[in-house]
Amino acid sequence: MSNSSEKTLSKAVSPSIDPDEVEKFSRIASEWWDPKGKFRPLHKFNPTRLGFLRDLLVEHFKLDGASATPFSGLKLLDIGCGGGLVTEPMARMGADIMGVDASEANIKTAMVHAEQSGLTIDYRAGTAEALGDAGEGPFDAVLNLEIIEHVADPEAFLKDCVSLVKPGGLMVVATLNKTFKSLALAKIGAEYILRWLPPGTHDFEKFLSPDQICDWMADAGMLCDDPVGVSYNPLMDRWSISNDTDVNYMVVGRKAS
Repeated sequence: MSNSSEKTLSKAVSPSIDPDEVEKFSRIASEWWDPKGKFRPLHKFNPTRLGFLRDLLVEHFKLDGASATPFSGLKLLDIGCGGGLVTEPMARMGADIMGVDASEANIKTAMVHAEQSGLTIDYRAGTAEALGDAGEGPFDAVLNLEIIEHVADPEAFLKDCVSLVKPGGLMVVATLNKTFKSLALAKIGAEYILRWLPPGTHDFEKFLSPDQICDWMADAGMLCDDPVGVSYNPLMDRWSISNDTDVNYMVVGRKAS
């Protein structure tokens, strides 16, 4: 049996919450775990993203990469966890992980799936700043994946997340670059032509460049690695890590010990 529990964090006026974004994802919360549904793109590139995260954490924390549960002893936060598509694999690899999302519907979906999977995950409905106010953390690593482009104040949100990382820890930010290529492929192509995502899922005005992310991280006391691209090959219908950061990219931030 799972001991997954839901706690609600204070969600007063918050830079993490854009009410329209929360409502948008709440309406489709029940579809998180359908690999052919509205979150199909996340299911498709999740293995690539998880492989990157596994290798990164194993290397940084000098863990046993041959173990089935290499993250045993690590305390992780998945902020903006949605239905738990990353949270659950991290728990399976041994992490003590907390999943936090502003949408209570998403959290309830994540809790039910964790219960069905026999996993122990601490799920919370709330925000990054509420975690800090509640004295939670610090965490060995914060996973900040495909969420910053949906918050009201990305700079404040990012700095709140950095404050939750312990000295010597990591934060991984994954988002969409603000380029014409990203507008064409991730917005117009994915939402209106290929119909991979519901129209209106993303707002191009909220896309951010790696330089902007890294500048904000530096202001908060965290240094960035060079950004890493996540690219789609339509002929092979496969995602992979690449040097092309024009559309999807990830940035690793490291906090000094």
